[in-house]
Amino acid sequence: MRYLLDSNTYIQAKNQYYGMDICPAYWDWLDQQFDQGELASIDMVGRELKAGDDALAKWAKERPTHFIANDDQPTQQIFTVIVQTVMMGDYNAGNRDHFLAKADPWMIAKAETTGATVVSHESRLEPNTKKVKVPNICDQFNVPCISTFQLLRALRARFVLN
Repeated sequence: MRYLLDSNTYIQAKNQYYGMDICPAYWDWLDQQFDQGELASIDMVGRELKAGDDALAKWAKERPTHFIANDDQPTQQIFTVIVQTVMMGDYNAGNRDHFLAKADPWMIAKAETTGATVVSHESRLEPNTKKVKVPNICDQFNVPCISTFQLLRALRARFVLN
């Protein structure tokens, strides 16, 4: 896999521009990209999505192979370094603790160990920010991080009507 999807890429797509009822082609395209080995996400993202009670939770439950294990030894080692780095940073404690309790540090660690690019809708903030953001932590670990729209362009996605 070349790209790892953050949970917010699924949630924002479903809730906004690629609603499952108005743009099923997007979700079909995701399936194709997963089948071709271009995309994946991690087990913890899958658990976050499956915990809901909506169409996205149902969709995620029907696709267990989209969510790969993130408990392998190399990922755990990088995760530990990410936690230490974030804990030593000058971040807002609540924001820091929320970040560490979710899938984000695991996704970054998995991307680091597999050479994947993280796909997230979080915005990169100034380096001296008090908030922990996925793109900023990716930068600290030299893990590429792009948005869904950059991903669509990189993989030349096309949703056209016949």
